[in-house]
Amino acid sequence: MQKILYKAADRGKGDYGWLKPNYYFSFGQYHNPENIHFGALRVLNDDYIAGGGAFPTHPHDNMEIVTIPFTGALKHKDSTGGEGIIKAGDVQIMSAGTGVQHSEANASATDSVTLFQIWIFPKKNNIEPRYDQRAFDTSERINKWQYVVSPDENDNALWINQDARFALTTLQTDKTISYTNKFTGNGVFLVVINGSVKVEETALNKRDALGIAGIDNFTITATEDSELLAIEIPMN
Repeated sequence: MQKILYKAADRGKGDYGWLKPNYYFSFGQYHNPENIHFGALRVLNDDYIAGGGAFPTHPHDNMEIVTIPFTGALKHKDSTGGEGIIKAGDVQIMSAGTGVQHSEANASATDSVTLFQIWIFPKKNNIEPRYDQRAFDTSERINKWQYVVSPDENDNALWINQDARFALTTLQTDKTISYTNKFTGNGVFLVVINGSVKVEETALNKRDALGIAGIDNFTITATEDSELLAIEIPMN
């Protein structure tokens, strides 16, 4: 088992006034050539967007972009015709493919938004751009994995153009859960959204992350009520 620990306090930070991101990987105002990606996972930004804050229309191509909000509501509009609002419990995915223009804005002039925005390198380049979002029942992830992004239709999740899988769980104190890779040889980037857990003997607290490779199954025990995100991705 190979492990890379990403402590919350060691993340890169940015400050754009209306936007205050924490960067798990080199991006934006955080430049670190030794921390560019973990396998096919290129970006994981933990964003705070102030009331009225907005990303103006900008382009993307050949990237799978997943947004998971925790508080507040985010408006989205893109050149594929996709438009809507996402909030806590929702997950959004956009395949940028051959190229797409999109904008994102806090739906409130006063309340903040917090979210993860995650970029995954695609399996196939230059596909037709697409957009999808779904509200998930958070009660269905208590002490078990709820798959929210997957290429396998049997997972009842949002489709992604990659052999990657996103799973969320709300793990109660002293409960144990195992994660088993769907794709042999993949790695897993595990993020503690809230709470604290142990992965084997490694302790993780709120917003800490652990990159795990070289093993297809591992066990997590909650040392307090916790929320977790597991991102399974190809390592090459």
